[in-house]
Amino acid sequence: MEDSYRIKPIGIVRCTFKTRDEITESKKRGNVGEIELFEEYEEGLSDIDGFSHIIVVWWMHKSDFRGLKVKPLHFPEKLRGVFATRHPDRPNPIGLTAVQLLERKGNILKVRGIDMIDGTPVIDIKPYLESDRKDGGRLGWLTGRNI
Repeated sequence: MEDSYRIKPIGIVRCTFKTRDEITESKKRGNVGEIELFEEYEEGLSDIDGFSHIIVVWWMHKSDFRGLKVKPLHFPEKLRGVFATRHPDRPNPIGLTAVQLLERKGNILKVRGIDMIDGTPVIDIKPYLESDRKDGGRLGWLTGRNI
């Protein structure tokens, strides 16, 4: 079954990262950047100011799918199944990041925790909800690692 779907970006990421390596080497969780929504979507940001965090869904436009086994960027000692990693080279290069919402100015969201390359297309934004937190979750092969 070969279906195709259209995804239309709603905005773009503005940050200091120009390459994937810069993000990997950063290892900081506090990287600040901006999500710039295209003006026709600004109205959709109504009421977002009250949320401390948002989930950004984005297109990994610099990714290149090569196979179903990858070496994780932070722990490259062993090949792992791509679906058991956060590796960017995936069959459908969709990224998902929860970031802290610091400020909204019109169609610009200033956020902390960005892990995207400057110019990355944003395809959706969702509020982070208490129900997104799952107690008792297991970390699989990442158990005991500093992530």
